[in-house]
Amino acid sequence: MSAPPSQQPRAGMLLVATPQLLDPNFSDTVVLLLDVDDNGALGVVLNRPTAVAVSEVLASWGEVVAQPEVLFQGGPVSTEGALAVGLLRDSGDVPVGFREVSGMLGVVDLDTPVELIDGSLTGMRIFAGYAGWGAEQLEGEIAEGSWYVVPSLPLDAFQEDPTELWREVLRRQPGELAWHSTRPVDPDLN
Repeated sequence: MSAPPSQQPRAGMLLVATPQLLDPNFSDTVVLLLDVDDNGALGVVLNRPTAVAVSEVLASWGEVVAQPEVLFQGGPVSTEGALAVGLLRDSGDVPVGFREVSGMLGVVDLDTPVELIDGSLTGMRIFAGYAGWGAEQLEGEIAEGSWYVVPSLPLDAFQEDPTELWREVLRRQPGELAWHSTRPVDPDLN
C-alpha cells in the first residue's frame, strides 16, 4: 500500500508522530527528514533537547548553534555520534562542509573548521543520534498511521523553545489535520 502523493516522504519534509505511535523514542516527536531514497530514510528529532551544552562536548561549535545551546536527542540510532543541521544565511554563500537537504536547509560536516562555517548560517543545531528506517520501513509506518507527513518551514529546526513544535506544526496544516493539535496529552481524561 503506497502513501498518497501528499504523504510521500522526501528530504526536507517533517514526520509528525500520530497518537497511534507508542514507541517512546518517537512519541509526540517531530522528525526532519534529511535523506530519503530506495534504501530507506534518515532524519533527526527536532523537539527533544537534552541538558548537555554543546560547548561541553564540541567546544568549538558552542557559540555557533542556535538557542538553546544544547545537544538535541536526534534519535535512537548512533547516539554517540553527532549530526548538525544548518540554515544558510545567503544562498550565494554556501560554505565548505555544507550539503543541501532542501532549499537553504542542509547538513553541516562537523569536521569542517568552525571559522569556515561561522557567519554563513542563520541557524544551526547539533543532534546526538538520528532516526533511521530501512527500505520501505517508513512507508509502512506511514501507511499504518504512525506518522503525518507534512511540509517543513525553514525555522522549524531552530525553535528556541521546541516543546510546542508538535502542536505548532499540526496547527498550521490544512483541514482536519490541524484539529489534532488540540488533542489532550491523555485523551482518556477528556
